[in-house]
Amino acid sequence: MKILIINGPNLNLLGSREPSLYGSSTFEEYLAVLGKRYPRISIEYFQSNVEGDLINKLHEKGFSFDGIILNAGGYTHTSVAIRDAVAAIKTPVVEVHVSNVYAREEYRHISLMAGKCRGVITGFGLDSYRLAVESFMGDTNCADSR
Repeated sequence: MKILIINGPNLNLLGSREPSLYGSSTFEEYLAVLGKRYPRISIEYFQSNVEGDLINKLHEKGFSFDGIILNAGGYTHTSVAIRDAVAAIKTPVVEVHVSNVYAREEYRHISLMAGKCRGVITGFGLDSYRLAVESFMGDTNCADSR
């Protein structure tokens, strides 16, 4: 099984950015934990602060992976273009958020891409990514699931 994790803007600062909201671990540290926990799953990781880079990666990998875990950061609430990229690919996408977006500012309560994703996981810290990985496990028909 091949899973791609895509993180959007400001998520490169995990570990130092607002630790009360996002925790004190870097994503690279957490990625190592995922790799040890799921040694049979090939997990690739991509992060960019640039909207077009996220879209290009979805286009590039969205037809050959078993699942994509997407944390589009602030673009979740603003990017019609990323939403359209998620809709255009065959690989199922799970939207994740580290913080509980519904306990935060009202504008964060709206996701433009959620309706095109297989599901949304929010508010479990970095463990949101583990839950997303597990949502793909045992799914023998992952690419045809949406």
